[in-house]
Amino acid sequence: MIDPGMLSSLLLQSARGDQQAFSALYRHTSAKLFAVALRILQRRDWAEEVLQDCYVKIWQHAGEYGADKSQPMTWMTSIVRNRCIDWLRRPREEHLPENEDGEQWIDLEDESDGPLQLLAQNQDTAWLARCMEKLTPRERQSISLAFYHGLSHSELADHLREPLGSVKTWVRRGLERLKGCLAI
Repeated sequence: MIDPGMLSSLLLQSARGDQQAFSALYRHTSAKLFAVALRILQRRDWAEEVLQDCYVKIWQHAGEYGADKSQPMTWMTSIVRNRCIDWLRRPREEHLPENEDGEQWIDLEDESDGPLQLLAQNQDTAWLARCMEKLTPRERQSISLAFYHGLSHSELADHLREPLGSVKTWVRRGLERLKGCLAI
């Protein structure tokens, strides 16, 4: 779990122009923020571009972060989430390469998964759904919120209005039961 106090300190130092602190902030938060962007955008290239924009914004606005208003990870996650929504709302202007006559080439290559990959994904999804049904409702809800919404243990506890220890137990037990069910 990422220490909110350390992140607050790194944001404060970044606001003062400390590039090493910003680098440390990036190392500690980029994986989680990338996962949030990827979940929303569903495209790796877009998520990478949006995340870069977000870190520029975090660098420029680090001085505006207020520890009394939210946790550092919540503040940065909201920047990523809002930027992703803006990205999805923007008009699509993907430029195609031109040939010698100035006409645009049409890219006919289909990058989507083939039938065998889709079948395997559907089987994996069905298997995971069966295993999730075997969890208690609290375990299922905790794991779903953590995975799909990127919430940390403390954020889960705040969201569910439950003690942190209970939430950690539900997540740990749920993951153990999933691991056993999926035979990982």
